[in-house]
Amino acid sequence: MRIENKISELGYTLPEVSSAGLYKPVRRVGNVLYVSGQIPWVNGEVKYWGRAGKERDIEYAQDAARLCVLNMLAAVKSEVGDLDKIKQIVKITVMVNSDADFDKQHIVANGASQLLIDIFGEEGRAARSAIGVSQLPLNVTVEVEGIIEIEE
Repeated sequence: MRIENKISELGYTLPEVSSAGLYKPVRRVGNVLYVSGQIPWVNGEVKYWGRAGKERDIEYAQDAARLCVLNMLAAVKSEVGDLDKIKQIVKITVMVNSDADFDKQHIVANGASQLLIDIFGEEGRAARSAIGVSQLPLNVTVEVEGIIEIEE
């Protein structure tokens, strides 16, 4: 419960887990979890939509990225039962629904990265890719997927 307490101390709550398709939110291979792309929604309702750039500013997109991280952690909890089993966040991929001339995907991704560092300390400082895309499912602003190592 240490990690969940930290999340609460930071002013966040874990959303309920839901998926929008025929896939597993988390696939476990040994002590590594592959977390499917998580979008910024709560209870099946999109909270952050639109393209970063002219339509949505960087702060809005960073908020979307943080909600994606919370959804990722909720999915992990549903798979392993306790977030304290997480050893480290290995890698995240942050996809940003972007205007053609928007080139600050790495700054948007900092919203996700900083939250993971705030929660897990150095074990949350993951390898990362930040990618601009022309569209995401349901027109969401950000999607985040992750690779996480857990204790055996």
